[in-house]
Amino acid sequence: MILIVDDDIAVRSSLSLLLKQHGYEVAAFSSPEEVLEVVRCASPELILMDMNYSSGTSGEEGITLLKQVKIFCPKVPVILITAWGSIHLAVRGMKAGAFDFITKPWSNETLIATVNRAVELSSKEVAAPSGSTRVELNTKFKFNKIVGASSKLMEVLNTVARVAKTDAPVLITGESGTGKELIAEALHDNSSRGRESMVKVNLGGISQSLFESEMFGHKKGAFTDAYQDRVGRFTMANKGTIFLDELGELDLSCQVKLLRVLQEQTFEVLGESKPTKVDVRVVCATNKDLSQLVAKGLFREDLFYRVNLITINLPPLRERPEDIPLLARHFIQRMAGDFEGGVDLSSGAIDYLLRQPFPGNIRELKNLVERTVLLSGKKIIEAEDLAQNSMSAKQVEVDSTTLQPLEEMERKMIVKAIDLYGGNISKVAEVLGISRAALYRRLEKFDIKLD
Repeated sequence: MILIVDDDIAVRSSLSLLLKQHGYEVAAFSSPEEVLEVVRCASPELILMDMNYSSGTSGEEGITLLKQVKIFCPKVPVILITAWGSIHLAVRGMKAGAFDFITKPWSNETLIATVNRAVELSSKEVAAPSGSTRVELNTKFKFNKIVGASSKLMEVLNTVARVAKTDAPVLITGESGTGKELIAEALHDNSSRGRESMVKVNLGGISQSLFESEMFGHKKGAFTDAYQDRVGRFTMANKGTIFLDELGELDLSCQVKLLRVLQEQTFEVLGESKPTKVDVRVVCATNKDLSQLVAKGLFREDLFYRVNLITINLPPLRERPEDIPLLARHFIQRMAGDFEGGVDLSSGAIDYLLRQPFPGNIRELKNLVERTVLLSGKKIIEAEDLAQNSMSAKQVEVDSTTLQPLEEMERKMIVKAIDLYGGNISKVAEVLGISRAALYRRLEKFDIKLD
């Protein structure tokens, strides 16, 4: 049962008809007092609630009703109804525990999508059992790209398991190098959109002047140098997922444009006046504290609450040390699995890794392990091999007498990789993290000959 609370009979009637057409049971009420009588005795699936019930527009009645409802039904999602010009009221409501908000006049498609999402998330059918083991999760979900079984990682994976099947927007937070993109991929792969496109956008790499063209596309002649039509990222992601990385880097003027799309799932292509409708699940990521940016006026509060419906915080590597040996061996196997006897870490090497702070997290661990395998050429990696190839500030200070020019180190690493992979250019380029063309340029630069 969905409860509708609004003093406008036209709103109650239209919402009731719409929800019934989509298979929901509905009960509509005109006042807070009426709905409170119901929630004292029963727990509905969802409540759609207006913010004002008298001649005033402060929204205080709605905030009070929300708090009262949450006392009786703390787990029931509440969706607020407000005018676009009063979004600040909705933000206050979400701080007080509301699930989401819709604005008048609403889009029926957007409203139903929001209702479906809320009901899905609150339903036991989409909840993975808390405390599931890694083996149990692997049998039900596609988590093969994610390595580790620590308790903190398991909390993350259990959350992904619960929300992946929904269309709820997700904000992934965590330090650089913790694997936020892999979590975004897991959300997509385990959703009903998994067979559609996942479009990845680094917002930190898009200038303010190009934002609309990149995200929404443009028509030929829309502006100077627009020589042909361009398809925007949201259009590319239609029916799939769009991953917005480095959200905290987005300029304030661009935040307004993004908020509109997230609210209505419509936008206008530059040079075209007709709105374009898209069906996209939005996953965002940032290594910044958005709440602090909001406090400083650098990030819109309404956008923060729009993307912050579900938050997944990835712990730094130093807080999940039991995953370090698993990750290190995973990186080694990816590099050296094709070689006879393989490559492994000694117990001393494992102890060395466990003592490192890894401020760069998984990315730093990966680079250290791969660099050591390439340069040492050993079948068993020892602690001293890792220490020799560590790029930490402390190591640089201790080994300052053995420092070499960067170009010489780069040349040696390329030569070592060529020798290790028998001249397989594609494999060498892959393990060094550069394109074949970039590798060929370096071969020419360093006058490295292939046998």
